[in-house]
Amino acid sequence: MDRKRIWGWYFFDWASQPYNTLLLTFIFGPYFAEVARTHYTSLGMAPDRAAAEAQAFWGYGQTLAGIAIACLAPILGAIADSSGRRMAWIWVFSAFYVFGAFGLWYLLPTAPNLTLAMLCFGIGLIGMEFATIFTNSLMPSLAPPEEMGKVSGSGFAFGYTGGIVSLVLMLLLFAENGATGKTLIGLDPLFGLDATAREGTRAVGPFTALWYALFMVPFFLWVREPKGTGTGHSLPRALAQLGRLLKSLPSRQSLFAYLMSSMFYRDSLNALYGFGGVYASGVLGWSVTQIGIFGIIGALSAAVATWIGGKLDAARGPKPVIVGSIWVLIAVCAVIVGMSRESIFGLPFAPGSPLPDLIMYGCGILIGAAGGTVQAASRTMMVFHTTPERATEAFGLFALSGKATAFIAPFAIAIASDVSGSQRIGVAPLIGLFLVGLILLVWVKPNGDRQA
Repeated sequence: MDRKRIWGWYFFDWASQPYNTLLLTFIFGPYFAEVARTHYTSLGMAPDRAAAEAQAFWGYGQTLAGIAIACLAPILGAIADSSGRRMAWIWVFSAFYVFGAFGLWYLLPTAPNLTLAMLCFGIGLIGMEFATIFTNSLMPSLAPPEEMGKVSGSGFAFGYTGGIVSLVLMLLLFAENGATGKTLIGLDPLFGLDATAREGTRAVGPFTALWYALFMVPFFLWVREPKGTGTGHSLPRALAQLGRLLKSLPSRQSLFAYLMSSMFYRDSLNALYGFGGVYASGVLGWSVTQIGIFGIIGALSAAVATWIGGKLDAARGPKPVIVGSIWVLIAVCAVIVGMSRESIFGLPFAPGSPLPDLIMYGCGILIGAAGGTVQAASRTMMVFHTTPERATEAFGLFALSGKATAFIAPFAIAIASDVSGSQRIGVAPLIGLFLVGLILLVWVKPNGDRQA
């Protein structure tokens, strides 16, 4: 194995992880919810309804981005496989990532343009997802099958470590507490940023963009296209092959069941990531700083768990790792739905009790650990169902399976939040989606299309 090339590939996870850690979950997502909630309250909505509307808006925005990703991912994969060129596409979608992330600076705390913020967030999210498709498609050329679990797990662990470092820097140097205007260690935001205008928190967009641009340098320097992996087919023929592959899926039981399963459980996980910080802000009243600490704890557990999970994956295969992780995530969702600041499953907390916060921190540890391991093992399982020359197309289908219902999970949360007027009830649909994914795994072969 070419260790330098593998480390270059790892750096994509390090560079891109802050979009999930800082923007989707722990800094920008809660800030968006806070700004939107304040905006809706100023329009005369009751606080609970305003919080639900903020969560719904966040969900509808992610729904539209998910539809775009689902529609285009397999097509772009087929095009890339026909030429054997992936790096050019990674450059293109890296530009989307940087542009979208940088634009989040413009979400002001007063008179906010929520639509512009969601548009920028969606552009960056599309860039991250598509760049991930093409970097994942390089996996089959990195290592032999028996090492694939370790490579995937180590990549995710390295990426989560990058997420931790970026989150710590944001909390220590930039993100201000709304009440004090100071960072986690009591400093004014760096570079003279205006705390009253929330510039420290808004800096998360440019910070994430610059982080990605800087740490993609090792990737582009050390990773080269594998030779001879293009099919050499014309675009019409490549798209025709994609059509035949889609038609053949029902006859490929293991691959079809796996794609259908991942369609549900990965969408549920993404929604859990996307709404975790919004939930903590609205239901528990956490500040951005508290949510950031929650993020550090979750990312630390993810980094450790994905490294361990990679070893388990290599020893026992990815399927048991996926199944165990899903059960943990179902349990976490049940706790989130059943808990409020006042009680859990109807059992009251003492007034002022820290238990709701401690339980939520425990949920963060489990979400990080189970979420990280299920993602790493899922990537390995997809490799077991493809070949190097068709890898981008396969990972395009993998992205499709991860995004075909990506609009359903946020949409279900948005609708449940709207109808019930409760953020807690809004999370309930995720339990059902996780269970469907778990049931479909019954038909997935532990070794995919490879020989045992």
